[in-house]
Amino acid sequence: MAESRIKLLRKELGVTQEILAAKLGIGKSALSMIETGKAALSERNKNILVQELNVNPDWIETGKGDMFLTQPQFTPFLRRTDHAIAHQSVPLYSIEGTAGLVPLFLNHDSIRPIDYINIPNLPRCDGAIYIVGDSMYPLLKSGDIVLYKQLNDIRDIFWGDMYLLSIDIDGEEYITVKYIQKSDRPGWVKLVSQNPHHADKEIELSRIRAIAFVKASIRMNSIK
Repeated sequence: MAESRIKLLRKELGVTQEILAAKLGIGKSALSMIETGKAALSERNKNILVQELNVNPDWIETGKGDMFLTQPQFTPFLRRTDHAIAHQSVPLYSIEGTAGLVPLFLNHDSIRPIDYINIPNLPRCDGAIYIVGDSMYPLLKSGDIVLYKQLNDIRDIFWGDMYLLSIDIDGEEYITVKYIQKSDRPGWVKLVSQNPHHADKEIELSRIRAIAFVKASIRMNSIK
């Protein structure tokens, strides 16, 4: 049944039931019933998955083939408070060219982007960068683009959400994308990867030099 694959899809996207339900325009309880096979997946829901999340319609119906279509893939990470903007040009920056995330965040207006990304109905974003590493694989892979919204106050963290981070490690800047969860130790947070081969890590909040919400990702799948 197509319904039995929705939970697998949601886990692959790395989003909560609330986020996917909001994207589908249904309640969290309705999505829970779909995932457990107690309710049917409507044609409208299927169309949203195919047209907006790039899900392979054959995979939805039969479970065969790739989960996502082999074309540029855009994955939005939305919460209820997000407001989509019909048209915006998001600047794409080179981290190497800006000497790190901290200088980029401090000097957005004076740094020249390498390009611009135009995607309709996207939450407001401050910029976009290419990521390196596989800590969020398979949701994100090295070379993917993440679009972000800078967070000015670290106390405004939404626990469990995905963030672009600059972390101080022995005086060097380490840039990564992680889920942020609460730690049992005051003044610390837990950084969680999507990749099961990467262990969770707790760090002091004071070591976070820059932070931004990850609002969306773009993956370019090459067709041979």
